[in-house]
Formats: sequence, C-alpha cells, structure tokens
Amino acid sequence: MAVCDEEQLHEERMKRALAEMPSDEGVGVMAARFKALSEPSRLKILLALAGGELCVEHITEAVAGNQSAVSHQLRTLRDNRIIKCRREGKKVLYSVADDHIMIMLKTAKEHLHCDE
Repeated sequence: MAVCDEEQLHEERMKRALAEMPSDEGVGVMAARFKALSEPSRLKILLALAGGELCVEHITEAVAGNQSAVSHQLRTLRDNRIIKCRREGKKVLYSVADDHIMIMLKTAKEHLHCDE
C-alpha cells in the first residue's frame, strides 16, 4: 500500500473514531461501570444473578459471602445501574438491569481458557 493511501486510510479511521466517540460524560459513565465490574465479589454476584432474580440471602449463599459485604456490593452495582431491585413483601429481589452486561460476562467467561 502506498504511503499516501495508508495516510488517507488512517485519516478516515480517525474521523470515524471521532464521530463514534461518546461524550466525555458518557466515557466517564462507561469507565465507572467497568470499575464496578472489576471487583471479584461483584462479578460473582452478577454471575449468581445470571439465572434470574434473587434475594440478598440467596445471593449471599450463592457467592459464599457474608450479608453485610454482599449488601455493600449490591449497593455499588445498583448505584452504577448494573442491577435493579424490586420489593416483594418483606423481601428485596435483585436482578441484572441490562442484558448487555450478561453478554459481556458470558463472553469473558468463554475467554477464560482461550490461551490454553
């Protein structure tokens, strides 16, 4: 490929990147969500919720944690709009707020053994 053609290709890619770039605020939200997902106990909670909604007691049991720590992690996930909750009588049931999160986790799980 000629240098001129390559330069033009890079210019087009750069323009496309600029056009598709979220706002600084949007990038900040994305970074905060990735940060929230990066903590192992929160990932375990999301993996536990992959099968559907659960109450705190069952989440705690599924992730082999303690209720106080799990509640703290649930709040972080909820604050980042990764999970949602609803009240049913005296119980609060948690579920994943957006199926896109589960697609990302499924992909990450599938890639656990890619290097083997």
